[in-house]
Amino acid sequence: MKYFVFCQSDLVLEKVGDNYQIPVEAPTEVKPWTTVMDVDGNKAWRIDAPLTSDITHQTSHVYEMCPLRQSYYKLPNDDYLKAGKCHELLYWDQNTKFCGVCGGTMRFDTAISKKCEHCGKEIWPQLATAVIVLVRRNNEVLLVHANNFRDDHYGLVAGFVETGETLEEAVYREVMEETGLHITNLRYFGSQPWPYPCGLMVGFMADYDSGKIHLQRSELSKGSWFDRDHLPHIPEKLSIARQLIDAWLEEGKR
Repeated sequence: MKYFVFCQSDLVLEKVGDNYQIPVEAPTEVKPWTTVMDVDGNKAWRIDAPLTSDITHQTSHVYEMCPLRQSYYKLPNDDYLKAGKCHELLYWDQNTKFCGVCGGTMRFDTAISKKCEHCGKEIWPQLATAVIVLVRRNNEVLLVHANNFRDDHYGLVAGFVETGETLEEAVYREVMEETGLHITNLRYFGSQPWPYPCGLMVGFMADYDSGKIHLQRSELSKGSWFDRDHLPHIPEKLSIARQLIDAWLEEGKR
């Protein structure tokens, strides 16, 4: 059993030598906790305040707080993915205390569902599904800088799937809305859980068909075509955006 302990989006890691791991013993020094959930044979805890240095002085264990994103670089991938699932469930639990129909109290009915004590309405965790697409034009790739990016990196066109549309329709719509371009030869690449806080990213590759770049300024601040030898700062390794770009780079080596 492992203990996935969160304070907001920060995860408690145990340092063992030069490495980090999810605690395999209950970190009883970490108090107080407000939520304890069973997730696939492990425990997910939510605590009210981050760790302080005093905690590690009271025990032989060395604990550190780590943002969930950064834990990708410190944990085995399976543990990072499991931490993401725990975080999503804790977030869902925190935001579904009361029934949206009658206002009654929601209680867990199964490990991943709740039922209203008053009217019996059942709910399950919901995902915000988004699409992301790498668009190629000969030996170039379309990269954009979104207004909500916190640094100067360029990424790929992406957006949420709207009610009533397919994943493919969402890709075509997002590319047209954000860049004014038409694409063709759309093909599925892969998907990725994105627990920030509860998303699913679905990746595609496509080829440029026609049009000139006209950026949707409410969404994007910059965008252009780049060849493999002149790439800007690109997304970090944990994202499917980087997986798509790396796959395109590998194609150029063949």
